[in-house]
Amino acid sequence: MKTAQSATRRISENFRLATLYNIVAVPLAVAGLCSPLIAALAMSTSSITVSLNALRLR
Repeated sequence: MKTAQSATRRISENFRLATLYNIVAVPLAVAGLCSPLIAALAMSTSSITVSLNALRLR
């Protein structure tokens, strides 16, 4: 039961992190305020952050 609660908490955190990234990064990219390279690096960083957060379950 404790593992399930912890997993649910991590999933919620990961959704919040991904949503925050999209709220910030997408308008910047649409407005042309960042280069495609910067946008790709930011997306990769977001994915790595979410993955590392999920690994905290161990």
